[in-house]
Amino acid sequence: MSDPKEPAAAGAPRAMSIKDQADSASDIKQAASLRQGIRVLRLRLKGVDRDYEVDFRISKSDVARSVSVIAGAFSTGKSSVLEFIAYCLGASNHPQHPEILRKVRSALLEVELSGQPHVIERAVGEPSTAAFVRTGRLGEIEIPPIEKHPIRPAGDPASLSSLLLSYCGLEGVELKEAPTQAESGTDPLSFRELQWLCFMPNERLDDKNLLFESAHMKKLKLRQVVDVVFGVHDDKAVELGSRIKELETRLSRARSDYTTTEAFIDEQELGTRIEVELIRGEAERTSAETERFLGDLDSQVRAASTFATELRTRHRDASRRAQQTAALLRDRETQLRRFVPLRAQYADDITKLTMLAEARMLFDPLQVKVCPACLTTLREAPHIADGQCTLCASEITAPAANQKPAGETRNGSSPATTAGSDGFMTEAKFDVSSELRATKARLAEITQYVEELDAELGRLRVAAEEAETEEAELARAVDSATNEAVSPFLSQRDDLMQHRQTAAATLERARTAIKMFDSLDRRGAAVTRLEASLKAVRGELEQATMQPDRNDVIHRISERYAAILTSWRYPKLEQAFVDTNLVPHMRGVGYAHASSGGRTLISLAWILAIFEIAWETGSSHPGFLMIDSPQKNLGQGGDRDADFADSVAVADFYKHLHDWLAGPGEGAQILVVDNAPPASVENDIVVRFSRRADQPPYGLIEDEVS
Repeated sequence: MSDPKEPAAAGAPRAMSIKDQADSASDIKQAASLRQGIRVLRLRLKGVDRDYEVDFRISKSDVARSVSVIAGAFSTGKSSVLEFIAYCLGASNHPQHPEILRKVRSALLEVELSGQPHVIERAVGEPSTAAFVRTGRLGEIEIPPIEKHPIRPAGDPASLSSLLLSYCGLEGVELKEAPTQAESGTDPLSFRELQWLCFMPNERLDDKNLLFESAHMKKLKLRQVVDVVFGVHDDKAVELGSRIKELETRLSRARSDYTTTEAFIDEQELGTRIEVELIRGEAERTSAETERFLGDLDSQVRAASTFATELRTRHRDASRRAQQTAALLRDRETQLRRFVPLRAQYADDITKLTMLAEARMLFDPLQVKVCPACLTTLREAPHIADGQCTLCASEITAPAANQKPAGETRNGSSPATTAGSDGFMTEAKFDVSSELRATKARLAEITQYVEELDAELGRLRVAAEEAETEEAELARAVDSATNEAVSPFLSQRDDLMQHRQTAAATLERARTAIKMFDSLDRRGAAVTRLEASLKAVRGELEQATMQPDRNDVIHRISERYAAILTSWRYPKLEQAFVDTNLVPHMRGVGYAHASSGGRTLISLAWILAIFEIAWETGSSHPGFLMIDSPQKNLGQGGDRDADFADSVAVADFYKHLHDWLAGPGEGAQILVVDNAPPASVENDIVVRFSRRADQPPYGLIEDEVS
């Protein structure tokens, strides 16, 4: 192995020359671009009130653009577009901006997997643990069955990573935990790791951590990922044998699932798919015709029964009068039930007041007018005179000083008395005459009102019966008049309703059968995909002795890296190469010693060199590349690197992309986020965010304007 600080030697022995490899790859490159790889077509964010979409297709077609530029001001969500694409392809997290968390509920990505359109959906909020994948395109009315694919573990045959890797020819690849040890344990390759070669985020462009130098395990895996993509990793034959064994196991399981599903469908005696689709189409036509006939029949019924409009109006008025009369009758009956007990209560109150007025006169035991012995009327009321009782002549001793005279109250006063016409002194009576008169007046009013209510009830009952009778007669008249006109249509309507129910049942059975056939087709597609992958891996195993030498691959990447920097007019370009550890060099030292603007250009040249060589040699790269902010430290603003301000033209970056994509890179896809792209790429801009409310779109979340 050559010195990691020097470019790979051009004359080093290799099992298959780069020229031979390029020639053989060019013959299959176009077919491989259709058979393998991923192309990004559309990103749609499903929101609470609306959706947000970015389209990467050529206008009025379903073909992906070769170059798609997302332009606009700072902080408008440009980078979030690429991050959402990575998230839908299995990245751990999605953008966490407040407006996104507030507005977006799920992210949908329309992609082509080996030329077949698919839609991948993941929930937004808490990072989802699964993705939902279906064939077809965004916006299709009839959505095919959706399959759930877990995100972790990546090695699960049903995971999203395994699905995507299968379209890159890398399903089942294992990466060593310790590449230098033969007995090292292995981890399955994840598509998230493959994205290291597909996505160059903003923070990685000018960082000194391009090859994940700060994370030892990621650094080891990155080198293995590059080797796996180019097919030059160590122990390839052993690894291919393991992949063949794993794929054979998965293929056996898939064939078993397909056979079981096929047997179940055969037991249902559904017929062929074409027959079921014909039945479904016929049921849909029958259902539509039945609905149309029912609408026409209803129109005829309404037209035939318009003459009864006056009868219906009279019936409606009679019904309203009957309701009002019944309500009035209920009200009067309720009042009568309430006032009868009230009248009885007032009569009882009058009796009590009368008894109270007569009580003292009838039952006062102290009033003596007749001698109790001879019953002779006394000339005067008995009293004490000269120490003797005038009634019984008994001697009355003088009372004690503290005793009160007879008849005197405790407070020294005597009860009020009045002289009667017979000379007797009588006590004053209680006066309740005013209360008695008021109570009698109220009783008379209540009695009069109750009598009026009772008299009115008879009339109201008669009126209610008459109104109810009139309403019933008019209802019968309406029924009689309309039945004669509507009856001829009833049997037709019953027949049509029965036909509609039959068509609906047939349509439901056909749709269920179609779902079963779709399930069978998905299992068949999985079998076909695994068979193709197994065939490809077996072909790789047969040609393992002819695999390209790693030094040759690194040498070609190094040459392309230097050529790209030359086309960009990198200042003081000398000793530019990529060593065997994949570290890019400039002026004989590692990229970390370059300035911030220099690191940006070096990183861009490095990732483009790997991408271009992988595409040209038909390697197992997904076929797309996303770059965030290629003008970082080179464009306008205070972060501009003075060393490159005058010598590096941003237009040269885009010119290189267009030249390569129009030539050896035809069929590949590059997505770029750029704040201020040059005028030469105006036709490549798919969306431009303004960050101005008067120039929509404001940003990715268009209605979040501040």
